[in-house]
Amino acid sequence: MNRHKKHLLQDILLLVVGIGFAVYITKTGIVGEFVTSFGAASWMGIVLAGIFFTSVFTTPASIALLSEFAHTTPLPMLAILGGMGAVLGDCIIFFFVKDRVSEDFNYLFSKSKESRFSHLFKRRLFRFFIPFLGALIIASPLPDEIGITMLGMAKIRSRIFFLVSFIMNTIGILIIGLIAKLLM
Repeated sequence: MNRHKKHLLQDILLLVVGIGFAVYITKTGIVGEFVTSFGAASWMGIVLAGIFFTSVFTTPASIALLSEFAHTTPLPMLAILGGMGAVLGDCIIFFFVKDRVSEDFNYLFSKSKESRFSHLFKRRLFRFFIPFLGALIIASPLPDEIGITMLGMAKIRSRIFFLVSFIMNTIGILIIGLIAKLLM
């Protein structure tokens, strides 16, 4: 099995394990215990949950934690603190993992009509659209690795990346908090 297929299988397995873990910690009450263990320092738990909001493997557990924090924390505070943590998580991904993720995406794209994708990447509209799409992916519970890869392909500057990451993750966490409060 080549390296790219092995990475892809590992990633899928880790995603399934991450979802299973999130379900387990929610059903057993571990999430509630974790959140209450922070007491007055709940801001640290929110930042920590924000850090884990960025990776495909840890997003499900992070959403469970952020949803629980939403019951006891004002939503603007939850979103800003979680967004700050998410920027830290995105930086870790951006500086340490981006090359592997980019390679995996290039491998996936190379398996489909290679000339079509190559032609698509050269279009001006695509170069304008890809940072926008990457920012939307960062705001969503979808894996930030995809959005970070798209922003990297667009050759976005680090300062702009940090700002986009903070704004979009803050919006995403705010939406998660709103949904958690509505379902309460």
